[in-house]
Amino acid sequence: MPDQVPVYISIGSNINRECHVSAALDALEDWFGALEISPVYESEAVGFDGSPFYNLVVGIRTNLSVGELSRYFKQLEAENGRRPEAPKFSARTLDLDILTYGEAVGRMDGVELPRAEILKNAFVLRPLADLAPGVKHPVCRKSYRELWKAYNANQKLWPVSFSWQGRRISSAVG
Repeated sequence: MPDQVPVYISIGSNINRECHVSAALDALEDWFGALEISPVYESEAVGFDGSPFYNLVVGIRTNLSVGELSRYFKQLEAENGRRPEAPKFSARTLDLDILTYGEAVGRMDGVELPRAEILKNAFVLRPLADLAPGVKHPVCRKSYRELWKAYNANQKLWPVSFSWQGRRISSAVG
């Protein structure tokens, strides 16, 4: 059996947010076992007018390929009511994206790694910096903590109180 690879996954939802984020965490735990979970943030929709999103990052270890993970995540999104034909910038029940797959760089199974949104969007970088502050971005080789400290785009986000399986994941007090 190949070694397990550390993978960071972003989770977002702006439709029935608590329900869909919890369903995603349940499914990921069933599939991969213990999860590393960042605090949950609320952020304004980016790229379209819509309800605010809940966003977080989850860390897993797996020996599945990028393609297998991607197919599993698409299936999980569909099971939670996401329509594959919906516009890219639109409201969604659930959005799961592979941010990093170990130290992989480049296109793997149709997925560009590391995901560009890490460096562009506060709602991806902030929870990743919270979860893995000392881990280095596979391309720029700066830690996620350093990248967050240097981040200066004008995107608002704020921590929210969120519990999953009776456990407090995050608190509205940042």
